This record gives sequence, C-alpha cells and structure tokens, in this order.
Amino acid sequence: MSRILIVEDEPAILLGLSGQLRREGYEVTTAITGDDGLSSAQTNPPDLIVLDLMLPGLSGYEICRTLRSQGRQMPILMLTARGEETDRVLGLDIGADDYLTKPFSLRELLARIRALLRRTQSNDKLQIGDVEIDFAAYTATRAGRPIEISRRELLLLRALTAKPNRVLSRDELLDSVVGEDVYVSNRVIDNYIVTLRAKLPEGHLVTIRGAGYKWIP
Repeated sequence: MSRILIVEDEPAILLGLSGQLRREGYEVTTAITGDDGLSSAQTNPPDLIVLDLMLPGLSGYEICRTLRSQGRQMPILMLTARGEETDRVLGLDIGADDYLTKPFSLRELLARIRALLRRTQSNDKLQIGDVEIDFAAYTATRAGRPIEISRRELLLLRALTAKPNRVLSRDELLDSVVGEDVYVSNRVIDNYIVTLRAKLPEGHLVTIRGAGYKWIP
C-alpha cells in the first residue's frame, strides 16, 4: 500500500482528497501547515507528497527545496491556485515532479498520482561498464563509488534505456521527466543530456540531429 502525505490548508480540499485517496486504497497522512508537512515528510517519509504551494508557515516551494536538498526523492505533486508559467517552472526547477492548478478534477489528480507512483516503483537496475544505476533507489555508482545524479536525470535515462536503439523526441522525453500537461520548454532536455553524458561511459547516449536522442546498449 502506497503512503501519501497531503499538505493542504483548505479544509474542504483536504477532506475531499484524503477521503478519496483512502477509498482508492492509499494510506494517507495530512498536514495543514508547511512546518508540520515538512516535519511529517522527514520523520515518516511517504511514497508521494501532494503539496499545496501557499501554506501557513513554510511555503510549498520551501518544503520542496528543503526535501530535495536533503536527498529525499519521493515524488512531489504541487497544487496551486496560480497558473502562470513562471510558477510552474519554479516549482519544477526546485524539484517538484508535477504541477496541478486549482480547480482540478479528482479523476485527473488520481491519474497523475498513479503515473508518478508507477515511475518510482520499479526495481530495475542498469549496468553500463563500471557504472551501476538503481532506478528504485535513485542512486548511481561508478566502480562502487557514489555518483551525484538527480532524479530527473534518472527518469530521462530510464526512458531512453527502456527503448534502446529508438529515437525519442524531446517532447517524448519531457513527458517522461516532468509529466504530461506540464508546460516547460522541451529544450530543458538538452541540459539534462549534457549533465547525464558527463556521468556515463561514452558512446551510449547519441544525438540524432533534428529528431532527438537514442540509447545504444
């Protein structure tokens, strides 16, 4: 059973979300302030966090930034009444995995939660030369020594290695990294490719000009 933490200060939304998620079979913990939400995520890390942006005390941005700086990699789905692209981009840049603007349908929220959990509940491992990737633990090592690698780099690598020798467009890869319906320029994929290449053996991650990228085993 997946554990979900909801950090939301609007009572009606909190009650509706927690009730629906429990009916769907999830174990749910709630918090109504940013400080309580951060404390709950640190002391009893959930499998996923539904995080409101505007909260009493710490904001959703501050919570997300703190958790990521501590190396905590659980998926974070941000909720906000704001819809501007700059807010979405900021949330994603500091480590949120998806972004849903209020008002939203419960059906869409549930679909996004399921998609995020599917990404993180695989036990796949990948060996590339002396580099070993553990997609479940979100870790990487070279010759047994840890490599600093971000969650989004791993999501990108997993998308590429799942379809070897096939060219994937930037848009396809963007969906794998930040989720569908999140409006961020697909050129951010180029930045992830650059940092990822620096951590992997040469010759596997290939650029196909005008088309995208592919993984050669």
